[in-house]
Amino acid sequence: MARGRGRLSRPLVIGVLVAAVAGVGLGLYWFQPWKLWQDETVREALPGVVTPASTTPPAGAPSASPAPPPRPRTLADGELISHEHATSGRVRLLRLADGSHVVRLEDLDTSNGPDLRVWLTDAPVKEGRAGWHVFDDGAYVSLGKLKGNKGSQNYTVPAGTDLSRYTSVTIWCDRFDVSFGAAELARA
Repeated sequence: MARGRGRLSRPLVIGVLVAAVAGVGLGLYWFQPWKLWQDETVREALPGVVTPASTTPPAGAPSASPAPPPRPRTLADGELISHEHATSGRVRLLRLADGSHVVRLEDLDTSNGPDLRVWLTDAPVKEGRAGWHVFDDGAYVSLGKLKGNKGSQNYTVPAGTDLSRYTSVTIWCDRFDVSFGAAELARA
C-alpha cells in the first residue's frame, strides 16, 4: 500500500514545485524588486535654451552681439512631496518660445519602480497616505514613462491640452495604481 501512495505523491510534489516556480517568476516580473536598488540618473538641459556657437567676425567687421534666444517662461511650479516612496524635487510647467509646453522635473530624487509615469492631473495634492491613490480618480494626461528616478528631465505636453484644467503633477506607478510623489502647481 505504501508504494501506491508514493506514486500519487510524486506527481503532486512536481505539480506543487512547478506552480511555486511559476509563482515566484510571476512575482519577480510583477514587482521587479531589483529596481529599488537601481538608480537611473537623467540630466537633460532646460528645453529651448541653445548655446550659440562662438564665431569670430571677419577682420574689420563690426562686432554685433546676437540677441540671446528667448528663454522658456515658467507658467506654474511646485515642490514634490512624498507619497508611497520618499520623493523630492521641483516641478515646472514651461512655455517654450515656439508656444509648446513642457513639464520639467528638476533635482528629482525618488525610488525606481516597475512602471512609473509622469502625469499632469486635476487632483489635489494631499499629504501622506490620503494622497496615494487620488490621481486616477479625475482627469489626467500621461506625459510618458519616467526617464530616470534621479536628475532633471523634460516631458512634452501634448498640443491642444487645456492647461487650465490641470493643477498637479504626479510620479505615478501604473502597475500598482499609486503615487510615488506629487506636486501642486502654483501659477506664476
